[in-house]
Amino acid sequence: MRNVRNLLIAIPLFLLSCSKGGDSPTPTPPTPPTPPTPTEAAVAFTVNVDPGAGNILGVVGNSQPIIVKVSSTLPSAGVTIGVTVLKDADNSTVFNNSISTVNADNTITITGLTPGALCTATVVVASKATATNTKALIFKLAAK
Repeated sequence: MRNVRNLLIAIPLFLLSCSKGGDSPTPTPPTPPTPPTPTEAAVAFTVNVDPGAGNILGVVGNSQPIIVKVSSTLPSAGVTIGVTVLKDADNSTVFNNSISTVNADNTITITGLTPGALCTATVVVASKATATNTKALIFKLAAK
């Protein structure tokens, strides 16, 4: 009888100790991961008159048209093409031009060349959306 009485006292105590105790807040679902940002293809281009390293482009007259052909996938915002020509003798600027474009083929005419003056042309193509996505090409030219 004593065991039954102890059992009757213990059962309610066990039930009370196992109670939930109240409502817990609804758990918040985890935030979905953000999709990765697509990266641009590295800028790649050619210039139709590039004579190659160590060679000099001979120009007849005081101007030379060049075609800058972007061979990589063009960024959706486009690119900026900058062309600077400096005289080697004194580093004075002969020609400086910059254009924004979404076209693959771009013609730029270098003007102001002086016969007999060796010059260095620098062509830089840069993505308008990603400042670090640039490429440069340097070549020598001289008007005859």
